[in-house]
Amino acid sequence: MEFALLFRQPSFDYSKASKEEMQALTKKWQDWSGSIAAQGKLSGNGIRLATAGKVLKAGGIITDGPFVEIREMLGSFIIVKADSLEEATTLAHGCPALGQGGSVEIRPIFG
Repeated sequence: MEFALLFRQPSFDYSKASKEEMQALTKKWQDWSGSIAAQGKLSGNGIRLATAGKVLKAGGIITDGPFVEIREMLGSFIIVKADSLEEATTLAHGCPALGQGGSVEIRPIFG
């Protein structure tokens, strides 16, 4: 089975981070996702999402997005292979987003 690990983080302006802070954060993400890949459980590379976008709602209503009414934003995601939701949840432990006040949403992919 495949699962999407969706990384939600508090709004953060990466343009204000120093080069050293960005390098340290990038290394944390690479180390964590590398450990999943080393187990043969990484199905898709991480995809970082831009912070700007639009949200289309029923009735053709378009708003600036994404999800401006909440404090967390969906920052990126990866696809992992696991035998169960519990195993996919275990793989999510250690995610750098957790250390920044964020969360990881684990969702099965139907296909």
